[in-house]
Amino acid sequence: MILSPWHDSGMMRIGRKWVKMMGFWIGIDIGTSGVKSVLINKAQSVIAESTAPLEVSRPHPGWSEQNPEDWADAVMATMDALAASHPTEMAAVEGIGLSGQMHGATLLDAADRVLRPAILWNDGRSGAECAVLDQRADFRGIGGNLVMPGFTAPKLEWVRRHEPEIFAKVARVLLPKDYVRLKLSGEYLSDMSDSAGTLWMDVGARMWSPALLAATGLDVDAMPDLIEGAAPGGQLRADLVQRWGMTAAPVIAGGGGDNAASAAGVGAISPGSGFLSLGTSGVLFVSGASYSPNTDHAVHAFCHAVPETWHQMGVILSATDALNWLSGITGKPPAELSDVAAAAPVDHGVIVHPYFSGERTPHNDPGARGGIFGLAHTSDTGVLARAMMEGVGFAFADCAASLQAAGNQIGPVYALGGGARSPFWLQMIADITGLTLLIPEKGDFGAAFGAARLAMVASGAGDVSTVLTPAPVAATVTPSQAETERYQQQLARYRSLYPAVRD
Repeated sequence: MILSPWHDSGMMRIGRKWVKMMGFWIGIDIGTSGVKSVLINKAQSVIAESTAPLEVSRPHPGWSEQNPEDWADAVMATMDALAASHPTEMAAVEGIGLSGQMHGATLLDAADRVLRPAILWNDGRSGAECAVLDQRADFRGIGGNLVMPGFTAPKLEWVRRHEPEIFAKVARVLLPKDYVRLKLSGEYLSDMSDSAGTLWMDVGARMWSPALLAATGLDVDAMPDLIEGAAPGGQLRADLVQRWGMTAAPVIAGGGGDNAASAAGVGAISPGSGFLSLGTSGVLFVSGASYSPNTDHAVHAFCHAVPETWHQMGVILSATDALNWLSGITGKPPAELSDVAAAAPVDHGVIVHPYFSGERTPHNDPGARGGIFGLAHTSDTGVLARAMMEGVGFAFADCAASLQAAGNQIGPVYALGGGARSPFWLQMIADITGLTLLIPEKGDFGAAFGAARLAMVASGAGDVSTVLTPAPVAATVTPSQAETERYQQQLARYRSLYPAVRD
């Protein structure tokens, strides 16, 4: 477990005086590799954070599972650490927000006992079940998304077909963060954004769909009640209030799926606002005032974590991971590859498909693989690095085009993730996509921080408009019209190569 306090006294300067800011909030993010909990004050400064690692079990090729009790234990560990390091602030906590990895199937019996390890978002075993479900019900129209192995519904169909004795005992299905909520509050609740990723919701109506549930042998009784992400949903259990030295039981907010919570963290809640996440995988997220699916291009259409708002996402499966692959081949760290790429000629003639793990948007092709086209004797490390980074940019251009085809107007979006530390790469992506990128000021704007902000609203510290304000911007990356035009020919080549080599 790692504990890293961000020393902030909780004081605010008003004129020439320093005034103590009362009230604190916690955001908890249940990720795949670990749990992160942050403690913020009324000024929304992160004053402490604590993390605990998680492990993934892969008992067979393509499988990805975790023990739900490990999530709960990790959350308890991070909260214990915060209580030990900041007892005064923990005593005044008013609200707790939850975020988490989406789509994970946590199966409970009638006594709330876990029936089997949770099947995670990146588990690929249910490909055959996806085709079956697609024929049974209108998942695309009602659920707003293609039926993919990553979603929850095909995971339950796999359990029904392959583990019928387990399926017969299922009384409740919860998502990862909502299993933690059950442990914290005793409530069966979920928020709209996370639940939209199950494929059992009528996403436009923001409610469970009996028809989609029936297609997997379930009904509404097996689902948690739905609330909005910034709404109060129960309180912390009395024994945990005492364990962590709190004066009163904090309210627990609905929270959100990890991407929706990250959007809350940067204040991307108005139509057209969003973020571009340049992490191991890549996400282009845009908020909207209406439900706008585009299943033909594998766009994800979900409810947002705030009321009367939806969001769409284009997802690429290898972003910085593509550069990491080249780093492993060349022995040069990614930061050095970015430097040599910047010095490479722009007319190098090489095109890269960064489909090392298949691709989501726009192809929905788990069998797609990476490709390097147009190699010449002059294709040195710098050229390969530049082409690899451009390939990721072209993949984001495909995401942007798919989102725009769904009717989204994409405004300036925040640039997040480890790859966003490369100014050269951000300028390249802006030039290729035509998007304006906003670099937030230094600070924590991730899912845990967004969950804490949702907890502020749920506890009455403000409303959505006053709490979930846009993150302050340190710099703006605007596309160069000349470079955007130059990249159009390369983008056309990039797109023409996929159907040529797909089979």
